[in-house]
Amino acid sequence: MTSILTNTSAMVALQTLRTINGNLEDTQSQISTGKKVGSAADNASVFAISKVMESDVSGFNAISESLSLGESTVGVALAGAEQITDILTQIKEKVVSATGENVDNAKITADVTELKSQITSVIGAAQFNGANLLNTAGGSITVLSSLDRDAAGAVTASNITVASVDFETGLDLTTVDVSTPAAADTSLAAIETLIQTSIDGASALGSSLNRIEKQGEFVNRLTDSIKAGIGALVDADLEAASARLQALQVQQQLGTQALSIANQQPQNVLSLFR
Repeated sequence: MTSILTNTSAMVALQTLRTINGNLEDTQSQISTGKKVGSAADNASVFAISKVMESDVSGFNAISESLSLGESTVGVALAGAEQITDILTQIKEKVVSATGENVDNAKITADVTELKSQITSVIGAAQFNGANLLNTAGGSITVLSSLDRDAAGAVTASNITVASVDFETGLDLTTVDVSTPAAADTSLAAIETLIQTSIDGASALGSSLNRIEKQGEFVNRLTDSIKAGIGALVDADLEAASARLQALQVQQQLGTQALSIANQQPQNVLSLFR
């Protein structure tokens, strides 16, 4: 039945054209933004997941900075501990020399005194951003290492604690005396103890530094994996979007033509009265 009051063909064509235009708008938005889920209206569940993951990425970026700071702090302390071990080895040579006869113990004592002062200087200078792991006042440092999210969504922070080796107390340099051959002979055991203490301290710092470095590598890889996961959820497939855009543009042209034809149908009624 043909009616000049209700044009059902035009209504169908118009509805089809509106659907095509809506799809075309969505596809153009994907191409311009690069995202298939740009807001909660696009896909509420995916949008919520992606935002939680993005917040985790921001947290891990802060953790990476914390680990870098901790790595630098421990690295400076380790360099100082290794330097102190080398200086103590030099002192040992002086102690061994002082045990012999016909040596100038006064000059050896002066050399040892300078080396002791150098150790004290290294201990005081081995600080980074105000943190010193070689002296008594430095204490331990706590490095934020991870954010752990459980199945319920609760987040807890994990830390790496690096204790001070406290060479200021642990290295009693007064036990080394080379003023006489007898005193030097007695100091041999003392210098061995001091060297072992410095080696143990350097080893402890080295282990902590290695742990922080490994954790930093893990956090960087984890961050990259999360970013890749976010991309898989919200990024648009530009190849598919481009092909869909061309198809929709053709559909839009056809839909417009169909609407035009449908709108002409009432005009055909006039031919019945001629």
